[in-house]
Amino acid sequence: MSGFFKGLLRFRRGAWEMLASVLIALGVFMMMQSFWMVAFTYSFLVTLVGTVMFIIVSHFPE
Repeated sequence: MSGFFKGLLRFRRGAWEMLASVLIALGVFMMMQSFWMVAFTYSFLVTLVGTVMFIIVSHFPE
């Protein structure tokens, strides 16, 4: 097995959890702003991806 795949198998919670939290915050910001319609259009999708990602990542080992 190559080093890349070995690295993928060693998921840790820290950075992934932070990325999921940033996606959730970004989605909420996109939903509340009023000056860019494209951001508002994709805000629910970004929030949903961040939330699902957080749920999955919370099961990773610390």
